[in-house]
Order: sequence, then structure tokens, then C-alpha cells
Amino acid sequence: MSKSPSNPKGTRDFLPHILSKRNYILDIIKNNFKLFGFSEIETPALEKNSTLLGKYGNEGDRLVFKILNSGDKIKKANLKAHSENNYSDFIDSVSNKGLRYDLTVPLARFVAQHQNDLVFPFKRFQIQNVWRADRPQHGRFQEFTQCDADVIGTNSILQEIELIKLYDSVFSDLGFEDIVFKINHRSILTALAKYIGLENKLSEFVSAIDKIDKIGLDNVLKEVEHLTENNSISNLSEILSQEKNNIHHFDKLFQNILHTKKGIEELQTILEFICQSSSFKNEIRFDITLARGLNYYTGTIVEVISKSDTKIGSLGGGGRYDDLTSLFNFKNASGVGISFGLDRIYLLMEEQNLFPKHIDKSFDIIIINFGLKYLKKLYPLIDSLRKNGKKINIYPDNVKLNKQFSYANKHKVINAIIMGENEFKKNQIIIKNMVDGTQSEYLLSEVNSELF
Repeated sequence: MSKSPSNPKGTRDFLPHILSKRNYILDIIKNNFKLFGFSEIETPALEKNSTLLGKYGNEGDRLVFKILNSGDKIKKANLKAHSENNYSDFIDSVSNKGLRYDLTVPLARFVAQHQNDLVFPFKRFQIQNVWRADRPQHGRFQEFTQCDADVIGTNSILQEIELIKLYDSVFSDLGFEDIVFKINHRSILTALAKYIGLENKLSEFVSAIDKIDKIGLDNVLKEVEHLTENNSISNLSEILSQEKNNIHHFDKLFQNILHTKKGIEELQTILEFICQSSSFKNEIRFDITLARGLNYYTGTIVEVISKSDTKIGSLGGGGRYDDLTSLFNFKNASGVGISFGLDRIYLLMEEQNLFPKHIDKSFDIIIINFGLKYLKKLYPLIDSLRKNGKKINIYPDNVKLNKQFSYANKHKVINAIIMGENEFKKNQIIIKNMVDGTQSEYLLSEVNSELF
């Protein structure tokens, strides 16, 4: 017996009714991007490994999908490295490009490459797929769509404020009423690492803290305990469990640690500005446990969660990165950006029934088919309705009426246009409401888009 076809693990097909809902989310996100002054770009799915690797930390680099070299290039494979179990060098010899892991590193490469063609500060948005060799689970896939907005070329704290307000606008437009924006600052995390004696293992410390929502505080403390040789783990436990939302506590605790004051002042500026904004609809709060594990963040970091759902995880996140473009020889171009997790937003909107009714309706009107003779007479009307924005599907075959009505009902179509022999002779049509079963006759000359 032949095996039925299937997708690679961690990827999905999208049926029309699913795609219509995803596009509903994307339309709202894209519209808000434009309202906040962002311009759209696209970058290739493939990037050089030299572009991708070394930007995300060890955890991230491990999840980059690498593409096997093709043609004669494969002859350069380092078989000696393979025989010696040196798989890192072996992989480097057979692959020099990979699928993009996110949209931010490709943006840094893009900005550095096209710097003479751009106007700075450069505000861009980008909606494209990314790939991560992560373990698939609920709300987490190996191929997924990211929706990013970034500003390159300014240090102004106004950009963080604008991006959080952009977040607020999008999630409000989508109908959410339970959103929390958590913010922190990498300088505060650095100070916390120094406070417990882990300043030399900052990357590993941040990576551990970043897992709190996934594995819990106790397991994170165990990871951190393996990194430190002193007994400051008890202090960390107290901080993370009791003081994590009190920014004033850390202002005093870290007052003698260099650069921390600037980070705390920036967060206080953001919190004060947004909390005084009457148009801001969701909750924002400081959280010392927010880490955003990617290595390139240097300043404010932000994450979006739902108070009512802890299983799905973050719905978006981002932050300030000062040095990313310098890795591509474009210096002094601080950037800040945010990303929306389309797939998780979709899942949560389904759970909370936030999609409009009939959103998965692929067309507005069905034309019942009694033969080409009748369709020829109907076509001027069909063309006119389409020009006025009505989505029309002509049933392709002259078959029994019940079969055509059944097709319309499965597509949740509200109206059907019918022209049989009697209507043909009278230059009329019947408009049938497929929901309540009522129908009315109209002269062809009377019909316009306002009837539907």
C-alpha cells in the first residue's frame, strides 16, 4: 500500500479558510506599519553562513538551517574532519549558506550593503518567512512568518515609545483585551550578572534567564548554579521571585554598577510616557526576568504576552541593538525593532473567537449555471459587480440546482444570482439569500452592487 504524502515536520499547508484569517491579521499589521511611517522591503530566503552565524548566540546558531553546497563545491568536503568527529568543521566545508533565522540580521546586512541608497533614520517593515531547526510544539514551528518593524540610524528613546505604541495599536485593532507588554534593559541584566559574580559568563546567564517561562524558576536557578562558584544563587532566587517588577528596587541595588543608571532612566522614561498616554489601551510593566536571549540586543527589550494564555508564549518581542550593523562594516547606526508572532497570534485569536464572522468566505456571490446561453446574458452584470468589488464565482457546470446550492453553502456564500428560462425571457434575475432562503426578482437594468 502506498504511503500518503505529508509535510516535513514543523511545517504546514494552509487551507483557504486558514489563510483568510492569517491575511486578516497581516492586513491589520501592515496597515499599522504604514500608519507609523515604515516602508516595506524584502530580502532573500538564503543568506551566507558568514552573515547568519555568530549573531544569535550558541543556542541560536545551532538552530540555523544550513543548505548543502551543490555541484562541484561538494567535492571540497572536509572528510578528515568528519572521520575525526569534528562535525563543526565538516559542516562548514559542505555548506556556505543557510535559511534566514530571523529578519533582523538580514536587515543589518541589507542596510550596510545599500547604505548609499537609503535615507536615515531608515524605517522599514518586512513580512516574510524564517526557518529554525527547533523542536516543533504547540505554537512553535520550524517554518513561520515574522512581521518586523525596525528603525536604523537613531539613538532616540522616542523610537522605543513609538514601537510599543505600534504594538498597542495592532493588538487593539485585532480585538485583544488582555495584552501585557513586558520591558527590561540589557544593562540591568548585565548588572544582575555582575551582582551575582557572572559578568564573565553574561551570554550563558542571559540564555538561562530567558528560559524562565519555558522551564520555570527552579530549573533556571539550577542552570545558573552550574555557572557560578559563589553562594549568590540565593540572592538571585529572592530577586527573581519577589522583586522582579519593582524597578525602583534595582535602581538602589545596582547604583554602584557602571552604565546601569542609564538603562533604568530609559525604562522610566518609557513607562512614564506611556502610562500618561490616554490612548494606550493595554498594560505595560517592567520585568527583570525578561531577557530576550539573542546576543545582539544592547538596550531596551520588550515582549508581548497574553494574561489569559500561558501555553502559547510570547506574541512578539524586540529591542535595541547598537552594534549589529557594525558587524557588516557599517558603524554608528544604532537600531531598534519589534516582531509579531503571526502563528501564535492566530492560535490565540482562534481560542478567543476574535475573528470576524464570515471571514473565511472566499467569495460574495455565486452565479447559478443553467448553461452558456444564460451566462452570456449575465456577463455584463457580472463584470459590473466585480468592478465594484464584489467577489463572484460562477459555478462551472450546468448540473442540478441542489448541487450548486450545496457548493455555495459550503463556502458560506450569502447571495446567489439565478437566471433560468423564465428570467431570461423577461430580462430578469432572481437574487436568493442563502442564509434565510428568501428571494426576490429584479430587472437586469435595476441590479447594482448596493443590492448585495
